Amino acid sequence: MRIVIKVGSHVLAENGSVAKERMLALVELIADLKADGKEIILVSSGAVSAGYTQLPLDRSVLANKQALAAIGQPLLLKMYQEKFAKYNILCSQVLFSADVFSSTKHVNNAKVAIDTLLENAVVPIINENDTVSVEELVFGDNDRLSAHVAHYFDASLLVILSDIDAFYDKDPNRYEDAKRRAVVHTILDEELNAEHTPNNEFATGGIVTKLQSADFLMKHGRKMFLASGFNLLDVRSFLLDQKHMGGTLFTS
Repeated sequence: MRIVIKVGSHVLAENGSVAKERMLALVELIADLKADGKEIILVSSGAVSAGYTQLPLDRSVLANKQALAAIGQPLLLKMYQEKFAKYNILCSQVLFSADVFSSTKHVNNAKVAIDTLLENAVVPIINENDTVSVEELVFGDNDRLSAHVAHYFDASLLVILSDIDAFYDKDPNRYEDAKRRAVVHTILDEELNAEHTPNNEFATGGIVTKLQSADFLMKHGRKMFLASGFNLLDVRSFLLDQKHMGGTLFTS
């Protein structure tokens, strides 16, 4: 079984730096999934926040964000390499330009590389090349990128680990009676086109980009699971024990 795991910048950033304990918990989860026979592709945000630890530029300026991404990307990979090494796992960096999914040739070339890495038990760590590709920097936080990765690279499931622990019938930050939707089969147009609400200075996504990702995958016969990246109990239960305790499963 091939799974794409996407971790958001809010999960990986803490007090202006990279949340090392949460990163280690994520790596441990991936190691356990690999030991369980699953192939894992990781789509990781966090380059900008990693860069900010070295050079605290004003992130509201796009050029600064591009520079921070350039500084932070190798730092982020180094952190992952050190943590995966504790489990004797090799990881790799794969940076995509925004147009990688625009042609069959590009997709096929990228898939050959990803397949080869997975065949050799290497974890591909994918990010958009934020230094030269500005659209994803401003909007999306890799949510839609991860959905395309899951579809075009033949994963059966996308797991999004976020500060948003599930999809609710109303905003849980504003309404105490908000109820978690455990399984979702259809997403309404007004939900797909609602105002974006990123929750963190480093985050550029929100629930809407996650719903758009889920909608894309469901239309292509694939599944998405949304769960907390701060506490991995729900995703561990779902992936390793086949028990749906928390989080939301999107499936057609």
